[in-house]
Amino acid sequence: QVQVVESGGGWVQSGGSLRLTCVVSGYTYTKYLMGWFRQAPGKKREGVASIDWWGSTTYADIVKGRFTISRDNAKKILYLQMNSLKPEDTAMYYCAACSRSGMTSVQALEAFSRGEYNYCGQGTQVTVSS
Repeated sequence: QVQVVESGGGWVQSGGSLRLTCVVSGYTYTKYLMGWFRQAPGKKREGVASIDWWGSTTYADIVKGRFTISRDNAKKILYLQMNSLKPEDTAMYYCAACSRSGMTSVQALEAFSRGEYNYCGQGTQVTVSS
């Protein structure tokens, strides 16, 4: 059974940093595109960042230069380093995985924004105060 578990969320002041972690188990992790999407109450789901097995990344414009996605294939862990956080970054952050053959990280980010993925965790809350 596949399990996706996020951690690392919390409360931080504007300008601060957080590092989210996603641990995946139960399937051949290395073949999947991975990523993060977020959703705040009353707002649309939005893709934040995605990464393929070889490390090619795609970011939403609103987080470029502030967030960094990375993965450790040996440990089956996905990370999201978030710097220069803003109040508008406040949301529940979810880790997602997609197994579609031939998909690029750009396509994966778009898919996550639409809620299309094979696996997803329960989310971790990020709250940024002004």
